[in-house]
Amino acid sequence: MSGRLTVVRGDITQLQVDAIVNAANQALAPGAGVDGAIRRAAGPDINRATAAFGGCPTGEARVTKGFALPAKWVIHTVGPVWSGGQAGEPRLLASCYRSSLEKAVEHGARRVAFPAISTGIYGFPPPLAASIAVAEVRRFLASSDAIDEVILVAFGVDDHAVLANAASGTEET
Repeated sequence: MSGRLTVVRGDITQLQVDAIVNAANQALAPGAGVDGAIRRAAGPDINRATAAFGGCPTGEARVTKGFALPAKWVIHTVGPVWSGGQAGEPRLLASCYRSSLEKAVEHGARRVAFPAISTGIYGFPPPLAASIAVAEVRRFLASSDAIDEVILVAFGVDDHAVLANAASGTEET
């Protein structure tokens, strides 16, 4: 699995990958944060494409074209809102990563980039979210060779440090 999981700091909308994951809301309506950045970079067609789904349940994923993005696909996943951890939030967040990776395989995406899911306005504690992300990605990569690389992307310095810490201890960071 060496080299198949990487952590980078940067702008997910600029990455030359097959698919990027979007931290979306249940309505798949335009939002702020990562969602807003992805929609601005993709152009207005992405809004029409997501509206056609009529929404997406928490923990699941839907796929659109990347439109004006370098990535061919955008995988929209809905993370859980943090409610203290007793409402199944860790299980739902893990499902976001699994569902997104499954959709990536279905669409032939070999390189996939993820932002931190649910850690912004949804309030999921970043260290816990990062450990769930790393564990789910590693579990998936250990069971499948359909994806060559998963990139965990942090926009800010602090988020990058949290992701890098979660992934530390192996040659994959």
